Amino acid sequence: MLGLKLVTDPRWVNIVETNIEEILTDHAWCEQKAASNAISLITYNSELEELVTELLVIAKEELDHLQLVHNLIKSRGLTLGRERKDHYVNELFKFMKKDGSRKDALVDRLLFSAMIEARSCERFKVLSENIKDPELAKFYRDLMISEAGHYTTFLGFARKYVDSFDVDKRWQEWIEFETSIIVNYGKNETVHG
Repeated sequence: MLGLKLVTDPRWVNIVETNIEEILTDHAWCEQKAASNAISLITYNSELEELVTELLVIAKEELDHLQLVHNLIKSRGLTLGRERKDHYVNELFKFMKKDGSRKDALVDRLLFSAMIEARSCERFKVLSENIKDPELAKFYRDLMISEAGHYTTFLGFARKYVDSFDVDKRWQEWIEFETSIIVNYGKNETVHG
């Protein structure tokens, strides 16, 4: 369904399990950034009523996820650490088109957002199926389902608003690019690391 060409090696979960506090802190900041991304898209595209309506729902869900992760951190006697840079997302960001119309920029930003949600969904699936902690397994399964919904929403809006290029061709370019960079990740106890 997600179209990703390279799946995460389940052994990545062994790395995650060595530092649960780190994965939870990184995850919390990923949720904050996802909410901020949705709000940013609203800010720059406020005239698109349907997009704004859906992105308000996503922004709220992402903030709810941030709260869920924070509550989990607190319940385990852990501490929410400082924000982490997400090198994977930064590499994806560089792939976005910087030329073209405002609408083209929106469509590519939606594809960028869909890609992040797709990989997060895939990582949460790997966590839910392989982590030994039953509470975290259920937690990540529930979030995996939500991320899949966000992925399809972003991709659907990209297809709706495109007007000057082949969005499916561009999505395939995103998939190829993501495949070329994800090989460098899966070695750290972070969501995309």
